[in-house]
Amino acid sequence: MKKYVLIYNPVAGDAKFKSRLDEVVEYLQLTDGIVLPFRTRYKEDIQPFVRQIKEFAADGLIVSGGDGTVHQVINAMLKEEVDVPVGIIPSGTCNDFSSHISFDKSLSRCLSAVTGGKWRMVDVGKVNAEYFLNVASAGLLTSVAHSVDVSLKNTVGRLAYYFKGLGQLPNFRSMPVKITADGQVINGDILLFLVMNSGIVGSFPALAPTARIDDGKLDLLIINKCNIPELMGLFISIFSGRHIASKHIRHLQAKEMYIECTEPVESDMDGELGPPLPLTISTVTKKLKIFQLP
Repeated sequence: MKKYVLIYNPVAGDAKFKSRLDEVVEYLQLTDGIVLPFRTRYKEDIQPFVRQIKEFAADGLIVSGGDGTVHQVINAMLKEEVDVPVGIIPSGTCNDFSSHISFDKSLSRCLSAVTGGKWRMVDVGKVNAEYFLNVASAGLLTSVAHSVDVSLKNTVGRLAYYFKGLGQLPNFRSMPVKITADGQVINGDILLFLVMNSGIVGSFPALAPTARIDDGKLDLLIINKCNIPELMGLFISIFSGRHIASKHIRHLQAKEMYIECTEPVESDMDGELGPPLPLTISTVTKKLKIFQLP
């Protein structure tokens, strides 16, 4: 009999996953499995729980939530050295990493990946002493996830981020940064940088078309300083997948980066508040096991 741990966020996305717990238990029982569920109350309670499950000898860990919940669970696992494959049931507002690996909101499809038992090794990023699975960023729009009202987010979904982000545009200032990426130095005023493991951020598809989660590299995307009309045009090109050719975009791949700014700037990691700049960023190659769809 296989043993699984389920960590779920009861308020993620439309907050409906908790009503489907019995489906999860039934599915795993029918495939000769049992599950130990854990309901998150606040992010600080995840790591102590993960520390305790070492003795459970689980065959896999299932996470249901958005990017922030997955981020918290992955950090707890890596810091506690819990080495089991991870399955994701995307139930958040944005589910960028799970979208990149083709997991959708079909519960049976996600659980079939877990019970199928096939997994792959993927890279993770590391910022100072913390890990990220999908993206580390700072600048324009990166604080939106921390300031959007939960009820609005649950009502209109990812549109809440866009509404909030549009309201920030008139007051936003560029950041003077120095970025060192595998020895290459970039100086300038920018609006935003994204350091990506996958190519999907904020539900924008293919922000970094060459990004791979197992290539040992991170993709750096920089939006240089420009005016609002130019920025709006850039957003349109992002939707159509033509942004890499824009004169306002810089894209490169690197294993290690150091990003500093002469002004106080906070970062974002997988939709969670990250450390202030400067950031020491590195790729941790093939660090995590992720269940694969059959």
